[in-house]
Amino acid sequence: MSKKTTSKRSARRPPVSSQPKRQEKSAPQGAVRRPPQDKAGNAKPTVKGVSDIRRFFYRNETPIYFISATNFNLLGADEWVKGFKFITYIECFDGMHPNSMSPMQEEPHEEFQSIEDINNYLLNHSEVRDYINARKVKGKAGKVLFLMFDEKTEKLAKKMGLEVMFPSAKMRTFMDNKVNTNRIAEKAGVPCVPYVLSNVKNYAHLNKVSARLGTDLVIQTPFGDSGHTTFFVKNEEDYNKYAKEIEAEKECKVMKRINCHGAAMEACVTRHGTVVAPLMTELVGFKELTPYKGGWCGNEIFAEAFTPTIRRKARKYAQLFGDQLIKEGYKGYFELDFLIDKDNGEIYLGELNPRITGASSITNHAVFAMSDAPLHLFHMMEYMDQPYQLNVNALNRRWAKEENIDSWGQMVIKHTQDDIRRVTDAPRSGIWRMREDGSIYFWRMDTHRRYVEQENEAFFLRITRVGDWLYEGADIGILVMRGRMMTDDFQLLERSKKWLNAIKNEYKSVVPGSRSESEKQMLEIGGFKMM
Repeated sequence: MSKKTTSKRSARRPPVSSQPKRQEKSAPQGAVRRPPQDKAGNAKPTVKGVSDIRRFFYRNETPIYFISATNFNLLGADEWVKGFKFITYIECFDGMHPNSMSPMQEEPHEEFQSIEDINNYLLNHSEVRDYINARKVKGKAGKVLFLMFDEKTEKLAKKMGLEVMFPSAKMRTFMDNKVNTNRIAEKAGVPCVPYVLSNVKNYAHLNKVSARLGTDLVIQTPFGDSGHTTFFVKNEEDYNKYAKEIEAEKECKVMKRINCHGAAMEACVTRHGTVVAPLMTELVGFKELTPYKGGWCGNEIFAEAFTPTIRRKARKYAQLFGDQLIKEGYKGYFELDFLIDKDNGEIYLGELNPRITGASSITNHAVFAMSDAPLHLFHMMEYMDQPYQLNVNALNRRWAKEENIDSWGQMVIKHTQDDIRRVTDAPRSGIWRMREDGSIYFWRMDTHRRYVEQENEAFFLRITRVGDWLYEGADIGILVMRGRMMTDDFQLLERSKKWLNAIKNEYKSVVPGSRSESEKQMLEIGGFKMM
């Protein structure tokens, strides 16, 4: 469920030298670019400013879809965009979400290995094809967003007449490569933790190529998420645990290990500049939430997150990085992870996620987004074939003000035990309330966190349902609350632990015992991150 990538993408990485060509070419010198026109051949009127952008989407007639395993990442987007629908593999709301559809019947498919496989299955599904065809406007199927997609997804979408609202899969894969990310950061002037980029043949070779970094190292392979493909190496014994994965790569990122806190910032590259959201904390590696050391497991957004100096630097770096991305040909949503050195207060780039992410839901529901427009709206605007104007600097200054940032937190809950169980009872998605004794009860169905008002309330999005399997690393659900989830020294609050235990107690499960072949296959479905 990490917001990073799927765990098996390394097998599909492109050669480092295969940098995609820029998507948008500048008009020849002296040429006049023809503005977008309506069917009558008249130039479309320019949409000016945030208010016009909001009105533009309220009146939108183009069908727009978010197709993914769940609708978590863009929850609430349908309230901003007329004609916006979710198409998901997992039905999180028991059919109660007004703008979400999930196929009722399972159709034959290969074993899912990634979110991309799920999306490709959905695009091939007869119920999905019928649904999209029935919603065509003037013969056009509309546009589509994904959390993850590949070249096959692009072909399937094109076959259905859908326009993908993202840069190409090839470009996104190139950007997603952690080695390439550092090279882009160098060009942008964004500092990284001291590092080297190199192949690694053995432990002696590692020490040779990383001599200037010392012996306490962090090694990352080009693809994957921090929970699966980040290795902490102090000595040869540590190295030998991961040698096979490290040595299989043509190039790795080897960093000096620093004592740091994680932070995240989402942003959007537009034709008018880079729109930057506030800096968030990251919940990382809590054993109550994830079995993966260093694995992402949530975020907080609040006005005083980090010092003003760090927040200012993060905003500057995100803008520099976004400005470089547009030079590389990228446009739209992205997220940067930052590492903040606790020893000297320096802030470094951690990694790039060229897409919407697991943090997008919390970014797009915060008060700064509600007062103007959520970040995903600016992303969509880039793909609407509609001229528009936007004062990015004014928007960024407004979003940086503390009074425009409220306080929310989310925990991404995984099954952390090394066992296998089948779920017999699962809590519903919606708003829950906690009694004084720490037990909870379902208060009301809702599709996002808006109506959570007090500390004894929380919004829960269920991922694992009745009949699903719990296994180490399985995504159970997401818990969202007002206020903070961690202390200032990045430890889980007792309130967070009480809510976490209460939700887990709502799940009932049984040990399957001797498993049939069909059950063994089911255990593999969903054995990868879902968001």
